[in-house]
Amino acid sequence: MVKRKKSDKKKRPIAVTVVAVAIVVLFLIRLYQFFVPLIRNGVFKNGITAPLFIGWKVTAFGNILLSSAAYLVLSLAGIVVLVGFLRLRRWSWVLLMAWTCASLIISLVDFFYRHTNYVVMTSNVIIAFALNINEVQRIFGIRSDDDSDL
Repeated sequence: MVKRKKSDKKKRPIAVTVVAVAIVVLFLIRLYQFFVPLIRNGVFKNGITAPLFIGWKVTAFGNILLSSAAYLVLSLAGIVVLVGFLRLRRWSWVLLMAWTCASLIISLVDFFYRHTNYVVMTSNVIIAFALNINEVQRIFGIRSDDDSDL
């Protein structure tokens, strides 16, 4: 195994740590959104006691299970992105930027038409700003050192 000098290692900017903390916050929110509806409906206590579909339509209980499953998938995907992000992988930056943009659009639609989750919206804004810092883009290989600022 070849030892690297300190100067050979990529330095992790503070913005990367801020993004990592925001991802952890989003992970915890998604886990909360996974568990609470299932607990309220007694799924862990009584199991699945109602039909999920009636004909081709999803029942209210089926909708709860589907949305909880989606939040679980988002939580697990967030962990994968977090690991890649902390290892300074380029794919994680790209995926996180796309994910953040989509999440912000959904949050804005929720803001105007329903009730929005301000913690999620704030976390996404922080992530978007932090991902667009020059040194963060350089460390992930999104921007090279010879790029000029506009």
